This record gives sequence, C-alpha cells and structure tokens, in this order.
Amino acid sequence: MKKMVVLFVLAIFSISLFAQSEIEAAPEKNVLKVNTLALIIGTGSVFYERELSDNMSAQMGVGYLNYKIDETKFSGLILTPEFKFYIRKNAIDGFYLAPYLRYNKFDYTENDNQNQGSFKAFGGGVAFGRQWIMQKGFIMDLFFGGHYTDGSVDIKSGSDPADVTKFEGFKTRVGFAIGFAF
Repeated sequence: MKKMVVLFVLAIFSISLFAQSEIEAAPEKNVLKVNTLALIIGTGSVFYERELSDNMSAQMGVGYLNYKIDETKFSGLILTPEFKFYIRKNAIDGFYLAPYLRYNKFDYTENDNQNQGSFKAFGGGVAFGRQWIMQKGFIMDLFFGGHYTDGSVDIKSGSDPADVTKFEGFKTRVGFAIGFAF
C-alpha cells in the first residue's frame, strides 16, 4: 500500500513537468473520459464531469463489469456520482479531493449456471488526484482513493456465490483516465 502511494505521488509530479506550467482558468467546462486502468480488470468506465464553480465540479461515472473470479462470472452496472473540490480556483484542471458514492448491481453465475443470482451494493469513499488539460483539450486524470461497500445477495437458484464478498468491505480505487475537455 505504501509503495502504491509513493508511486502515485511520483507519477503526479512527473506528469506535472510535462503539463502546462501556467496556472490559468481552463476555458472548457465539460470533460468526457475513459478509465484506462479499469479496462485491465474487464470493466468499462466512462466519466462525464461538469464544472459547477471556480473550484468545484460534479462527475458521474458509469461502468459495466464483466469479470470472472474462479468459477463465478459477474456482470453488471456500476454508478459513481462524485463532487470534486479543486485546491486552486481552476475547476477541471488541477489537484482535487473527491468524495463519492458507489452503487453496484451485478448478476452472477457459478458452477456452470447451478448457482445464479444478483448482488446489489452501496457505498462511498474519497479519492484524490490530479487532472491536466493539455493542448487542444486532451485530458489526463490520475486518481487514488478508497471506499467502503456493503451489499446483499438475491439468490435465484443454488446457494450463495463463494466470491461475492470480494466486492464488499474496504477497497482501493485507482485510475488513469484519458479523454477530452470541451
């Protein structure tokens, strides 16, 4: 965990060297981006962010999970609304702190469809990160945080899935999103 935090901080400062050095308010008010790290685990995440004031924005993330753990296949929806508070008065471009909520609804099948059901979970957490608006509106957003999630299982057939508890409890949230500001 300590290594991840150190790497995250080093990555932020390294990328800052290549970003715009002048601090000026971004003329763009909207951002559309994709979390590239989520693709590694079989999740597609798209985010829309809208500037609300000089130092605050709102973001909605929508994701689709298609993931297999051992013999259990999960697929379903992830919704992540959040507010981002930017440290300097330059919303959508800079360092931020972001409290967020998370709602998950997954269907699962296990042991060749012998166990089937759904899993619903609700939770919340906090992330911090750095978002850059580069030339021509290209953006990069590097973030790290954690959240707590609690859920319930609705069994359609068979018994509880063995792996559903991997989605509950305290979890880390790490991402690197790319997209465009407009």
